[in-house]
Order: sequence, then C-alpha cells, then structure tokens
Amino acid sequence: MILVTGATGNVGRHVVAQLVSAGVEVRGLTRDPAQAGLPAGADVVRGDLFQPSTLRPALDGVDAVFLVWPAATTTGVSEAVDVIAAHARRVVFLSSMSVRDVPEEQADPPFHAEIEELLRRSGVEWTFLRAGGFAANTLGWADQIRRDGVVRWPYGAAARSLIHERDIATVAVQALTETGHAGAKYVLTGPQVLTQTEQVRIIGEVIGRPVRWTDLPPDEARRQLLADGWPPAFADHALEYWAGLETEPEPVTTTVAEITGGPALTFREWATDHAADFR
Repeated sequence: MILVTGATGNVGRHVVAQLVSAGVEVRGLTRDPAQAGLPAGADVVRGDLFQPSTLRPALDGVDAVFLVWPAATTTGVSEAVDVIAAHARRVVFLSSMSVRDVPEEQADPPFHAEIEELLRRSGVEWTFLRAGGFAANTLGWADQIRRDGVVRWPYGAAARSLIHERDIATVAVQALTETGHAGAKYVLTGPQVLTQTEQVRIIGEVIGRPVRWTDLPPDEARRQLLADGWPPAFADHALEYWAGLETEPEPVTTTVAEITGGPALTFREWATDHAADFR
C-alpha cells in the first residue's frame, strides 16, 4: 500500500492515477475526501499533515509514502515526519532543485533542505525528487491571458527549464514501486530552457491567438505576491531568483529520460494538455 500526500494537487493527482493504472494499492490523503475527485480504485482518506494525529489511521498498512509538504515553512514538519517514519519503510519526497549538498553553496537554504535532513535522520529509505520549476505555475497567468492576452509580470528574459507535473509523477511512481532508488537525489527538469516571454508565446500558439508579455516592475509584483498571501521573505527570494535567471538560466538534466526510458515532456506539450485553462 502506498500513501500519496497532496493527492489532489498537480503532481499527487498524477501519482495516484498512475499507481491505480499499474494495479498498485494506493491511498490518497486529502482534507476533504468528498471533493477529492480521484480515480476509481484509489482509497481516499481524510488527513492533514499539519495535524500529525490524523495521519496514523491513514498510514495503517502503508509501506511507502509520497510526501509533498504543503507550505513554505517547516512548522510541524518534524512531527509529521516522525509519524510517517513510525509506519512506513520508504518515503519519496518532492523536494526542490535549489537544495545543495555542499553547505557553502547553500546561501539561503529552502525549507526543502530541512525536510530532507529530517528524513535522512528518520531511519526510512528515502528518495529526493529535486524538481525544478513546475510548468503548472504558469497557470497563474491564466486570468490575464483569458482577459486580454497580455501577461504582466517581471523578468520576461528569465530562462527556465520547466517540467511537466506528469513527468515528476512518473519518476515518483518508479521510485515508490521499484528497488534501486533508495538514497537517490534526482534533479528533475524539463528538456529545454525557455524565457518567460517564450513560454507566453507558446501558450498563445497552442490556444490559437496571440499572447504577449509586458514586464511588470518588480516592486509592483512584490505587492501582488504579498496580497496573495506570500510571506515577505519568500516573495523577496522568488523575485531575486527570477532576476538571476535573466543572466544564468536554469540547468537542463536528462534524469527524467534516464529513469523513465522516455524523453521529458516539452513545455509545448504541457501547454497543449492545459490549453482549456487559458482559453
């Protein structure tokens, strides 16, 4: 039995679906099972990572866990990891490409680094999926694209190797169901680097109408992020990171292809899968 946390999220939903298709027993953790909408064949249970006591029933009989931490802080994560480690043998954690193994290279450790360390100390078999930027994050532009076909955001020249959430899920499923992945730290990216301006152009080509980019001053973007509930430090770090991508693009790895045996999906393929969200 495999427990999928974040089961209704962008990646978790694909993990559940692929496990069901493979005939693997899977249990999806969600705060509201009635609204989960997960595929038939999945056992959907109520639980909340911020309330570790709710995890114990969900972990009964579970061998492996796909772990997605649902916040940008680590408040409560130690307790959740302790409960998971007391029940499961294996954890596949959706981490971040920004985690570094050499402390000197980690000027501003992301919260994922602390969770990785907790899992290392927990005694479980662990696999870290250090994913790059999610293509799904560009859904944040959908309202603007639908409204007038103009995306107003900072750093149009920021170049990213965005990854399709389905590729992350495919790697996760293999790490959850196969041997040979314990102790692995997989850096996962899409197959190409595209600037944000190029991403917007591709979305327009896919939906059949022009979409253009207009650079928004970073201070205006910061105000929007804070209004959306981002912690100030997190917003500042994100803006600084995007600015840096104008001169130092994100790397491209071949890890998805090496593990799955097939090429990573392109951003155009992702946009095609999500075209209805932008129309």
